[in-house]
Amino acid sequence: MNLHYVDWTVIALYFVVTLAIGLYYSRRASGDTSEFFLSGRNAPWWLAGTSMVATTFAADTPLAVTGLVAKNGIAGNWLWWSLVMSGMMTVFFYARLWRRADVMTDVEFAELRYSGRPAAFLRGFRALYLGVPMNCIVLAWVNLAMIKILQNTLGVTHLQSVFILIGLLLFTAFYTTLAGLWGVLVTDLFQFVLMMAMIIVLAYFAVDSVGGIDELVMKVTERDAVTGVDGSRLDFLPPLDSVWMPLIALCTYLAVNWWASWYPGSEPGGGGYVAQRIFSAKDERHGVLATLWFNVAHYALRPWPWILTALATIVLYPELKDPESGYILIFMDEKVFPWYLRGFIIAGFAAAYMSTIATQLNWGASYIINDFYRRFLVREGSERHYVLASQVATVLLVAVSIVATQYFDSISGAWKLMMLTGAGTGTVYLLRWYWWRINAWSEVVAMIVAAAVSIGLQLKWGSWSGWSSDDPSQFAYLMLTTVAVTSLAWIAATYLTPAEPLDKLTAFYHRARPAGPGWRPVRHALGAAAPEPTESLGSQFANWLLGCTLIYASLFGIGHLVFKNWLPGAGLLALALICGAVISRNLNFQNNAEG
Repeated sequence: MNLHYVDWTVIALYFVVTLAIGLYYSRRASGDTSEFFLSGRNAPWWLAGTSMVATTFAADTPLAVTGLVAKNGIAGNWLWWSLVMSGMMTVFFYARLWRRADVMTDVEFAELRYSGRPAAFLRGFRALYLGVPMNCIVLAWVNLAMIKILQNTLGVTHLQSVFILIGLLLFTAFYTTLAGLWGVLVTDLFQFVLMMAMIIVLAYFAVDSVGGIDELVMKVTERDAVTGVDGSRLDFLPPLDSVWMPLIALCTYLAVNWWASWYPGSEPGGGGYVAQRIFSAKDERHGVLATLWFNVAHYALRPWPWILTALATIVLYPELKDPESGYILIFMDEKVFPWYLRGFIIAGFAAAYMSTIATQLNWGASYIINDFYRRFLVREGSERHYVLASQVATVLLVAVSIVATQYFDSISGAWKLMMLTGAGTGTVYLLRWYWWRINAWSEVVAMIVAAAVSIGLQLKWGSWSGWSSDDPSQFAYLMLTTVAVTSLAWIAATYLTPAEPLDKLTAFYHRARPAGPGWRPVRHALGAAAPEPTESLGSQFANWLLGCTLIYASLFGIGHLVFKNWLPGAGLLALALICGAVISRNLNFQNNAEG
């Protein structure tokens, strides 16, 4: 379908505004790496938090959610809803600690917490491992989604869509290298407002096109009867005898995956671009509020427009071979979506794509330059030199991501690959803040064993055909086995290698002041000079439970209201408000105590 000149005008205006923001902040970014990567550590919580939300939006997310709902119903979203517990742990247990660490990247943390060559090796290894291959996997699945969008909206071939994608990548790399994190934060805010407005508008027209909510419910139910799916695609929870989510898989997601696996944006203990935004916040309080706002918006406020549109695709395009593309078809359908809004939603998808790409490029370059190039190759360069090197690294990541995109054909499959490759490492990332005995070898062994075991279990070895991550039960077996073997390996490595020197441990404790009994030997060695922790594990655990309840009550409360289940919806939202009020009181009490 051809786009109208009005559409092209709107799309062009979007790029002009984005470029203008980049130009406006270019002077700040060129000063030093702190401005380029951390916005001078002066970002307010609402800007840092919104940037996190915009980054996790991406062009791939609406498509992936549409595919999950079309195949498995609303409950299919438990693949990522289960990560709420990890996100809320970052808010209440780790955000203050990260801001207190005062490092530029979470990889730099290795030499703050550990000492000697093992710490240096860990820092360099993680910088390259996360900054290049793991980062480019994320970039690849986002690129894959954008290729689908370009093919379906512009009617171009795969090759033509790749060339257009390269242009988008280069434009994004240009304003990212020009403006640094300040430019990324502000463009994220603009892009998030645009794309959030458009997915709500799209959901309205999608539901209206099938006759409203009541008709949507009836037609989806009728479709379920024809196709014979497990339970109903309108259920918020999967049936216990579900083929696509058997009990062992559901229990693995809810009881293991969220704390055991490394996954971008939901790392156990925080990390990656979430940690980067915490570092960029004005102070500890702003770091906590930024991550809290991110989790509320990410899990509770954003999913329902996607889900409603996805349910409409089940009714409108019941025989679609690629369910993920249904989201694109619905806004290109003149019978569903007004032509005069199409330019806005395409600009919104460009915004979703570019906000994620900009963050991944800036974050990946920070690892490569700060934690490898500057640490090991060029130690005495000027700040201007490192900014230029960061810009070159950004462009190189663009090139590698284009190549990596050719090796993926499923967005949700890439999600699972990422989860499995990091399975079992989460416990180290959680405990390194709260247990003095963890050392650099604990992390090194965990990363290597997790990747080796998860990949090895999926390969074919003679008569052993390997487990497939596409099979829900086998995915659970993969996760549980990898977590078990990795945990045994890193615990053994911890006790078979020396503890970190006492002076290193005491220096770290003075800076981070972690709570709990895990640092009792260090506090005892310091005696009267030991600073008291400013938080207690009990209050943090209470806030964590309240935070998880807040998210799930808001998520399902909004869902019930959408489907006109007024009483349970109002009750769940009331519960969410109570949890929010108690959390606010607890945080204010803690801030007053510290002040």
